[in-house]
Amino acid sequence: MIANTVEVDPSDRVDPLDRTVEELVAQRPKTLSEIDTHYCPGCMHGVAHRLVAEVIDELNIRERTIGVAPVGCSVFAYNYFECDFAVAAHGRAPAMATGLKRVMPDKVIFTYQGDGDLASIGSAEILHAAARGENITVVFVNNAVYGMTGGQMAPTTLVGMKTTSSPYGRDLKMSGAPLKMSELIAQIDGVAFVSRRSLHSPAEIRKAKKAIRRAFEMQLNGQGFSMVELLSSCPTNWDMKPVEALRWIETRMVPVFPLGDFKNSVPKNSVRGV
Repeated sequence: MIANTVEVDPSDRVDPLDRTVEELVAQRPKTLSEIDTHYCPGCMHGVAHRLVAEVIDELNIRERTIGVAPVGCSVFAYNYFECDFAVAAHGRAPAMATGLKRVMPDKVIFTYQGDGDLASIGSAEILHAAARGENITVVFVNNAVYGMTGGQMAPTTLVGMKTTSSPYGRDLKMSGAPLKMSELIAQIDGVAFVSRRSLHSPAEIRKAKKAIRRAFEMQLNGQGFSMVELLSSCPTNWDMKPVEALRWIETRMVPVFPLGDFKNSVPKNSVRGV
């Protein structure tokens, strides 16, 4: 076989690094505001926001959706989503979401809460909303610490973990073991779906998005209360570099808070969209 050779002018050669990628492979979700956030470098709230926004876009429910922001690091969540939002008192997001859903059953209502907000001061609200089978969706971000107020021990702080209010580490005899909210809520009859996922790697982030979508679908189908817990990092209060914090989630948090679906069924006493 004889191959023809063609002389190429060096000036016509294109450096592969200079090529413009014309195929669009990713873009900002329409539900996610084009604005800088107040979150610390390495915080995973931004990733969690994007996942929620992508699901809202994919389900085409933005004009029907109302979020409820908590008190905590994500108190300004209403600035970052292009949908209606309400702001609840500390821990009361499930109560506000209950009122919104019952008054406007055609709306898609979700709360976005941290571990201090949901598992501490808001523990009564989340448990009773679940027990009533309220047809709402809860996104629960667990970084094992109070973030906004300075890094104090939270109900989810690991045994031995140092915080500003437990400088020698969480003491099991004094403070007990960390609360496992997903396992706790999954036992309740009014609950349709509970899943715990993590944000420490791309593979786990994809699984987290699937769980969030499933939770919203449960609400759209009138199947009752749904919650997705997301293990997240807090490099600032953990006093770690961002990459180190992600490894810490994988090596320290996941063994204590195992990942997976804890409930995926139609509850016995769901209010079914009331």
